Amino acid sequence: QVQLVESGGGLVQAGGSLRLSCAASGTAFSIPTLGWYRQAPGKQRELVAQIYSGGTTTYAGAVEGRFTISRDNAKNLVFLQMDRLQPEDKAVYYCNAVIRSPMYQNAWGQGTQVTVSS
Repeated sequence: QVQLVESGGGLVQAGGSLRLSCAASGTAFSIPTLGWYRQAPGKQRELVAQIYSGGTTTYAGAVEGRFTISRDNAKNLVFLQMDRLQPEDKAVYYCNAVIRSPMYQNAWGQGTQVTVSS
């Protein structure tokens, strides 16, 4: 079973930056799909960014151009560099891993709080 642990959340002023990290354990191979989701109070969980083992990335429109997802395949680490943060970015951010073989897994971290003050 893959386990994920996030770190790097905190409080920043609007316009500032944070770098989130997620460490995946429980597998000896590169995880095909890693991503970040977030959930703000009173809102549904939403996809922020995904990155695949080959390096292809996708971003939500609200963060594209400001956030950058990256990964270290050898260590199964995934990062989210968040620049020019806005109050609307305040949420709990969750690391996600999807594995399809030999069995399907959809793993989540415990979440890390990101707060942006205006």
